[in-house]
Amino acid sequence: MNIFPQKKTAEPDEKNTPAISIRENTVDHDSGQSARRRWPATTWALATLLWVLAVGAAAETTNTLSNAEIQGRQLAQQLGEARPAESLTNTAVLKIRDAKKNWREIPVRFQVVVAGAEAPGWEARYETMDTNAVRLTISHAANRPNRYHLNTNGQPADLSGGEMDIPFAGSDFSMGDFGLEFLFWPDQKILKKEFHNNCASMVLESRNPRPPEHGCARVVARIEEENGGIMEAQTYDASGRQIKDFSVKNLKKINGRWQVEVVIMKNFQAGTLTRLEFDLNR
Repeated sequence: MNIFPQKKTAEPDEKNTPAISIRENTVDHDSGQSARRRWPATTWALATLLWVLAVGAAAETTNTLSNAEIQGRQLAQQLGEARPAESLTNTAVLKIRDAKKNWREIPVRFQVVVAGAEAPGWEARYETMDTNAVRLTISHAANRPNRYHLNTNGQPADLSGGEMDIPFAGSDFSMGDFGLEFLFWPDQKILKKEFHNNCASMVLESRNPRPPEHGCARVVARIEEENGGIMEAQTYDASGRQIKDFSVKNLKKINGRWQVEVVIMKNFQAGTLTRLEFDLNR
């Protein structure tokens, strides 16, 4: 079912509550024609893309929520519960620009480990391949929070709470960014539905019920309807100041499948930037 109205509206129709549906057809930007664009498990690993904490922990019932909020929770739950179809390994380079415009590079390896169709969960692993060994493992499973385990130069630690805001290997990506923690907050709302770059998209607003001081209180993400890919996201603190900007910049079709080539994370408060460039020629 197409959940997009014929005309753009600022808010979803309040009369009915259609179920959110993520499909796989989309538009081939090269030809302008409808084409299959499949997102690899790497996207889920990021993004996660690498990303349900007890959404039901909120005491509200659907009778007290607007249609925009109901649809927002449905969408966040679908994305949060998404499970890669297969295991994979990919390599990339973190290109980090500091506040003084100096660049440095860190080679990294990403792994998605799926035990089997009957297994209840899966793991995403992020590991640096330089002398400063950092390995982050995020364990995903339905109906429980993500579990974060960090090993830095042989020193293991389980992360929780504000520790998930720690930058990964000094980049502008935090541990929680890789786990898409904003999808698990109870307050979710569809702000609008629109066509962007010839693709039907939904703009999801996620609000943190307990934002840390100077930390992330709100996330606004643009998500493609056809495949559930998070193409852009902006984060804000409690005062409304923008903290970060996430964007997928390059897509490349390889063997008939669309692959993410470059992801950029800007940190406005720190004045820094990180490019995550995947090796698609391996």
